[in-house]
Formats: sequence, structure tokens, C-alpha cells
Amino acid sequence: MAKILIVEDDKTNLDMLERLLTIYGYEVISAPDGARALALARSQQPNLILMDMGLPILNGWQATYRLKSSLATCHIPVIALTAYALSEDRARCLAVGCDDYDVKPIDISRLLVKIQTHLERTTAVGSVATTPMVSTDEDLGM
Repeated sequence: MAKILIVEDDKTNLDMLERLLTIYGYEVISAPDGARALALARSQQPNLILMDMGLPILNGWQATYRLKSSLATCHIPVIALTAYALSEDRARCLAVGCDDYDVKPIDISRLLVKIQTHLERTTAVGSVATTPMVSTDEDLGM
């Protein structure tokens, strides 16, 4: 059973995602902010992370960048979940290391396809990314 880390500060969105993903057979862990997400990703090694971008303490862009810059977590696929729907928002998510991008409100059918695609990809090749990203916060507009 694949383990998914949901990083979401909105309780309603978190509850909905937890329920649905559990129904579809995924093990779910969650974090309300980017700082806790980093700690959980290191200790629990989830198979995939769903990352809200507008988080308190450490936002989703910063958290993803740190995850993708660490040898311990750079292999974990990250799907950005965000209300930011402009093309430059998508580009920014991908620039910090997100493997995919989905907009809110969440279309669960579309999200499930993305989750399955990334889980199959990482299973097929062992790990997609094995080298941490090298960039600066300035390069990423942070």
C-alpha cells in the first residue's frame, strides 16, 4: 500500500482528501505546514506528497524546494495542489521541484490519475530523481 503525505492547512480539504485516499486504499499521513512536512517526509519516507502551496510557517514552494534539495527526500514525487491557477504559478511550482501540478477545487478523478501515474513511474524506475536540485532562492523568486 502506497503512503501519501498530504500537506494541507485547510481542515476541510485535508479531511476530504484523507477520506477519499483511504477509500482508494492509500495509507495517509498529514502535516498542516511545510516545516512539519519536511520532518514527516524524512522520518516516514512517503511514496508521494500532495503539497498545498499556501501554507503557514514554511510555504509549499519553500518546503518543496527543500525536499528536492535533500538526498533523503529528493526522490519523492510532489504534486502541487493550489488555488493559484495562472501559467506562471504552474511554472513556479515546477521550478521549485514539483513533479506535477493540480488546481483547486480538487477534481478527485483527475488527481487519482496523477497520483497513480507518479507512483507507477517511481516504482518502474526505483526513483525518478536521485540527485538533489541545485538552485538558489533568488533563482526561484523566493
